[in-house]
Amino acid sequence: MEPLRLHPDRYFDPDPTVRRIARELYEEMRTFPLVCPHGHVDPAILATNEPFPEPTSLIIKPDHYIFRLLYSQGIPLEALGIPRRDGQPVETDPRKIWQIFAEHYYLFAGTPTGAWLDYEFAEVFEVPYKLDGESAQYVYDHILERLQSPEYRPRALFERFNIEILTTTDAATDTLEHHQAIRASGWPGRVAPCFRPDAVFKIARPDWHEHLQLLEQRCGFSIRSYEDFIRALENRRAFFKEMGAFATDHAVLVPRTHRLAPEQAETLFQKALRGEATEADQADFEAHLLMEMARMSLEDGLVMQIHAGAFYNHNTYIYERFGPDKGGDIPVQAEFTYNLRELLVTYGNDPRLTVIVFTLDESTYSRELAPLAGHYPALKIGPAWWFHDSIEGIMRYREWITETASIYNTAGFNDDTRAFCSIPARHDLARRIDANYLARLVARHIIDMSDARRMARAMAYDLVRKTYRIDQFIPAAA
Repeated sequence: MEPLRLHPDRYFDPDPTVRRIARELYEEMRTFPLVCPHGHVDPAILATNEPFPEPTSLIIKPDHYIFRLLYSQGIPLEALGIPRRDGQPVETDPRKIWQIFAEHYYLFAGTPTGAWLDYEFAEVFEVPYKLDGESAQYVYDHILERLQSPEYRPRALFERFNIEILTTTDAATDTLEHHQAIRASGWPGRVAPCFRPDAVFKIARPDWHEHLQLLEQRCGFSIRSYEDFIRALENRRAFFKEMGAFATDHAVLVPRTHRLAPEQAETLFQKALRGEATEADQADFEAHLLMEMARMSLEDGLVMQIHAGAFYNHNTYIYERFGPDKGGDIPVQAEFTYNLRELLVTYGNDPRLTVIVFTLDESTYSRELAPLAGHYPALKIGPAWWFHDSIEGIMRYREWITETASIYNTAGFNDDTRAFCSIPARHDLARRIDANYLARLVARHIIDMSDARRMARAMAYDLVRKTYRIDQFIPAAA
């Protein structure tokens, strides 16, 4: 079996001058706590603090980055143990699933997923050998043994990872019972919810009435008018904020913003109640509600996030059999200059508002987002996201945005993961790439080392705390 070793200078430039500076900056960046303001870890993991069952359930099944690539190579999701909606049988033996994964692990070479997994195996679980078909069961047993020890329970790992705060993503109708359980437990780890009302915005979806009924149950009153609907959203935002939320999140295909007249909004809502809303109606309603979310953020202080440009569930075959979040989401072109103009003209000059925009369309970085964020006080650019939070993707992000927007109009880093044990791996990769980016600037005498150190701390720690207003309730690290 081949030894697994992570090179201490991984991802750094081969030029010795740049590499030396990058190494020096990274050594400072690596000491800062991890601030995780956007992600998809299940809060039940930390509420119950039960041991993780075994490696397959922990590493493979929550991570669509893994099984989307395996599926692209002809491996059925059934063989990976992904449950089917119709209850048809899938593989249930975790060792068989792990063996398939290990035999195809070579597919991840050169990808961010491969880099993250190598870090997890080497640094989190101290696996001594590279994963492949030969080492598969040894690695499985090694990780399984670790998972049975108290040091590998979720809260212990949370503390070992040096996570300052972890944010989940929660539907507007969520009870937040797991967050309440964490708070009641007395454990000092900070886990915050995030208000994501997408399901109740999509009035043309067949299941919209189900989500609306849940919203009524959570609020304790009937929602028969648009005015009732807005009151319900304000009610839920207040509850989320009471439970520690500091942000909202909105996933849209097109980041269009447009305020409707009150009677127009009421007409669309009544059409939705009758089950008559069209996709065009939904697009207008969502554009209007983004304006309303900005208005509410001015009042309650919640930071507003907009994730734009993902065609969700592109593969109908997979969606119908396995449901959402199974790797079938594909980026599309996005446009921000016109689509965000109404929101920015109305609210973007008010420094009380923070809107963080994420895109899967890299072509908008220098053409639209950097000029917009470099002007409007309210707008910040979210980090390289999803398909682009990679070695080269993060470098492109920095190179295409910084000259126009500066790093100080970006939102720091977030890991955006469902896979709990990948959190430190993703932060480590981002910090290394950012250190290397700054080292290149120093080597070319664009900035000096004092500038680079200040920027390095901002990229790793300060920017995310400031942008998400975490400074208001958690003291900063020294």
